[in-house]
Amino acid sequence: MRRSIWTRIETPQLARCPQCHELILPHRVCPACGYYKAREVVKEKAKAKARK
Repeated sequence: MRRSIWTRIETPQLARCPQCHELILPHRVCPACGYYKAREVVKEKAKAKARK
């Protein structure tokens, strides 16, 4: 009975990144390319460190 609400919870909606076309959460920086609203937010060095 307590967990009956779980069936009504919706999954988060995903959007496509305009730069690399990966699926991302809306209003978030793309983890693949580092862009947000057609601006580079995360630089290449930081992205390289994050991938390792």
